[in-house]
Amino acid sequence: MYREANLMNHVVYIAVHNAISISPSTESSLRWSISCSIYVSETLVDLLEMAGRRPWLPMVVCCSTRDELDAVCSSISNISYITVTPLYSDLTEAERALILDKFRYATTKWNQNSASIQSGDEKEEQKSHMIVATDSCLPLLASGESSISSSVLINYELPTKKETYMRRMTTCLATDGIVINMVVGGEVVALKTIEESSNLVIAEMPINIFEMF
Repeated sequence: MYREANLMNHVVYIAVHNAISISPSTESSLRWSISCSIYVSETLVDLLEMAGRRPWLPMVVCCSTRDELDAVCSSISNISYITVTPLYSDLTEAERALILDKFRYATTKWNQNSASIQSGDEKEEQKSHMIVATDSCLPLLASGESSISSSVLINYELPTKKETYMRRMTTCLATDGIVINMVVGGEVVALKTIEESSNLVIAEMPINIFEMF
């Protein structure tokens, strides 16, 4: 059920599932498995250079550490059609609220299919929008914060626990969003365990990545 893809001349598999429900009848999943960890950043850039061309597309990348967060932001900083914002744990409440409000505005525009460029002033705002965060920075739903509701959630590093994986979904993903997992070598077994315990079903990746959005 897994299809190989060649990005940067390295073998890659893709893993994606939607978030409408976590029952076997409605879930579809793919995985993006990378032959070596040193290629994760290059693979992510290749993915975003394709997917990020969709105006207003709201995306979240989840990392396990702040070092990973900084590395992701650095690696994709030169992609001109994506606005990238790190969500640090030491931001003030006002700074955090501003970042989330801007992202939710992009989400609203994406949902309204407002993708046409109307003027020079609009070009910057009509880029894809991405938040990069660690697990400690995700919204606290129990404290009244709302979900980020992105259309795409990218797990830059596969969580080791099912609970972490599910929290990323519930705090970051819209009900019709998709999850993309960057899976390195031996993590395939861990991903399969998460999928089985969460009733996620792995499906073959689309040949055309734009079929996912």
